[in-house]
Parts: sequence; structure tokens; C-alpha cells
Amino acid sequence: MRVGDVLENPVTGERIAILELPWENADRRASAELNAPAGTRVNGEHRHPGILERFTVLEGELTVKRDRVTSVLREGESAAVEPGVWHDWWNAGASESRVRVEVTPGERFGHMFETIFGLARLGHTNAKGMPNPLQLAVFASEFSDVIVFRSPPPALQSAIFGALAPIARWRGYRASYPQISRTVLAPRE
Repeated sequence: MRVGDVLENPVTGERIAILELPWENADRRASAELNAPAGTRVNGEHRHPGILERFTVLEGELTVKRDRVTSVLREGESAAVEPGVWHDWWNAGASESRVRVEVTPGERFGHMFETIFGLARLGHTNAKGMPNPLQLAVFASEFSDVIVFRSPPPALQSAIFGALAPIARWRGYRASYPQISRTVLAPRE
């Protein structure tokens, strides 16, 4: 990935322009400008075990739910989500939102987004942008240090994905694919 690259998700309509790369600053921060059409919603409440995420609305509005408290951010307003905090976001507004998103550390987060958007571009996700259960098993296993979804409960996810991942790998599924990712898979810390 390079500054200026644009990642698009044809399923959700999201577009991310890379503004800052984590290996180019001392804070290891990645930042991007997210364009989210009206109605765009992330794939459910989730948490980032070791990542600080900050949203700053540049245009439009963004609804953010943190620890079951929902607020609407408008132009110029920001919200930070500390590591481990359950959160969700969506654009409930009538027009596209433009939001600066910063994640620290950002190495693996960027690779995760590049992978999920690439799967969507290749038609390997459902109408909500989620991969099939076998792909999701290897993806969730690889990126469990980056993102954990609240539903189904994490313990159940672990059991299901733990059982499915060997089958998925045997059938050729991988956590990341060179044809959709220009980034070398960043190692876990």
C-alpha cells in the first residue's frame, strides 16, 4: 500500500483513500479518508483487542455506538474508541459521509481491510460484505488480534472457526491472497 491508494468495496460502496502508513511514522498510525454512502454500516458490533481507533467527521454525519452508548458525530466532531471497547458505526444520514479514520497501531488493520475489500471485489462476500463461513474461519483466525465481532459470542466463534479453519485450509482458503493484497501479511506482535 502507498499513500494515495484507494480501496473500494463494491458491495458496501465504501471507499478508503490511504493518507498515512504505519511504517512511516513513529506512532505506527495508519489513517485514511473513508467515504461511506448513506446507509453504509460496518458488519456489526466489534472490538479491536490492541488498537485505538479514532473517527473525525469531515462531511455528513456518522453514528457511533461505544459500550452501548450511541451518539451522532457531525462535521468537525471526533470519537475515540479505546482498545477492547465494543463499538459499531453506520451512516444513518441522508447523504454520503466523509470521515477520517485513524488506527494505532495500523499495520495489521490496513492489511485486514485490503483483504476484505479484495474479497468483495472478487465476488467472495455476501450482500453485507461478509465472506462465506469457510473463508471467514481462516480470516477470523488470522485477524483475531485485529477484530473480534460480538455476535455470535466470541467463545462460540472460537469453537466454530476452530473447527472450520482446518477444513477451509484443506479446501484452499487462505487468510490473505497475493492477488488482492499488495501488502505482505504483517506479523502478530
